[in-house]
Amino acid sequence: MAVTVLLKEKNELRLRIIGESHTALQVLRERLNNHKDVDYANYFPGHPELDDPEFYIRTTSKAGVEKVLTDIIGGVATEFDDATL
Repeated sequence: MAVTVLLKEKNELRLRIIGESHTALQVLRERLNNHKDVDYANYFPGHPELDDPEFYIRTTSKAGVEKVLTDIIGGVATEFDDATL
């Protein structure tokens, strides 16, 4: 998954996520919004043929956005590592 950082501050992060579908972004959005340190998280798909989706995250004043995002991504990755068929 290729990611371009559009805005990076202590408690805000805006990313352009290249080549991802609603499925992966919805999982990430849901997990972030359920995290106790996240104030707001959402993605904006833009035009389906022209734009890559942008993801916006804002954390509470005590939580750094990079740490929260890293924790969430690590948790999701671990869940998929344990998947078997």
